[in-house]
Amino acid sequence: MLSAEESNERLISLLGRQKVLDLSKLYSALKTRSRMSVFRRLSAMGYCSSYSHAGRYYTLRAIPEFDADGLWHYQGVGFSRYGSLKSTVEHMVVVSDAGRTPYELHVRLQVRVYNTLVDLVRGQRIGRARFEGQCLYVHPDPGVASAQIARRGREQAVLATAPLPAAMIVEVLLELLQGTTVHADAHHISARLARRGISLTPEQVESVFTQYGVKKTAHSRSRRSQS
Repeated sequence: MLSAEESNERLISLLGRQKVLDLSKLYSALKTRSRMSVFRRLSAMGYCSSYSHAGRYYTLRAIPEFDADGLWHYQGVGFSRYGSLKSTVEHMVVVSDAGRTPYELHVRLQVRVYNTLVDLVRGQRIGRARFEGQCLYVHPDPGVASAQIARRGREQAVLATAPLPAAMIVEVLLELLQGTTVHADAHHISARLARRGISLTPEQVESVFTQYGVKKTAHSRSRRSQS
């Protein structure tokens, strides 16, 4: 095992170049096989463990450049100002203006969040509501949650009249490609997207149909004519 001074120099040099290391590389760098010794050295310098990859990656606290959500990604490894995935998801939901859908959290965190959300709801650390056919995760306080849901409704009303982002158009087209029928039903596509946490109204889906010349089923046309 290197001395404390040698360990500090080695960690600063190595992490300065590679940014993140797993435990096997830390063992090699510090010339030890003792997990306790490695974490004693890391703790003395201040470190972060990744919220992704089951916390297997480490960096010095001074290295990450966290974004507005307190996240930093490096070569596919995610770190959070708030520590664990569970604490990070909780923070992102609680401080959000309009709650968070599973899809939004997945996109931002780049990891699966379903089990984490279930655990947080069961522990009453966040709340869960239904919004336009999909789950919306909100503040555990009912009053704050109501304000988040109301804000989500206002935002959706604005989005309904605004051009769709390219990423949303791609999601609609992907659902069409994965479908089992030749013709498309906007309500069916909208519902399938909602199950994945993507909130698009049937009218927004139909706007993509129109833009790309997609043929609609009689079911899709009849619903539109009744609206």
